Amino acid sequence: MVRKASDITLLGRQVALADHPDKAILERVPNPHNDTHYLARFTQPEFTSLCPVTGQPDFAHLVIDYVPRDWLVESKSLKLYLASFRNHGAFHEDCTVTIGKRIASLLEPHYLRIGGYWYPRGGMPIDVFWQTGKLPEGVWLPDQGVASYRGRG
Repeated sequence: MVRKASDITLLGRQVALADHPDKAILERVPNPHNDTHYLARFTQPEFTSLCPVTGQPDFAHLVIDYVPRDWLVESKSLKLYLASFRNHGAFHEDCTVTIGKRIASLLEPHYLRIGGYWYPRGGMPIDVFWQTGKLPEGVWLPDQGVASYRGRG
């Protein structure tokens, strides 16, 4: 659900966690520097979802980088949106790409990439990467800073 800055509903009040990502409200606010290309990063090192087959928990370290146009994602709504996956059954690839597409649809950024660094399932870590748009010239895009799996610590 896309909201305007004047429709921000989550800040300053207690909000129940949505029981499904499709029901979670993801909000945006105006970018006060839409005349400047810069990178914003959100890191969620304790992302959780459920395996759709076994129902067992899955854990990931997510890194979301984007170069905004007119909108910024409102951080409380992003935290609540990501937490709505906690009891949601989906494969790693589905979670990672769904999150990237939803944020990109909301913000219509110049560029967005998401790295999903998943902890092992069945002894095998699965890392998932998705991006959209073109990185504007001159924007510094740092490494996502998550090492390849070696006990990930």
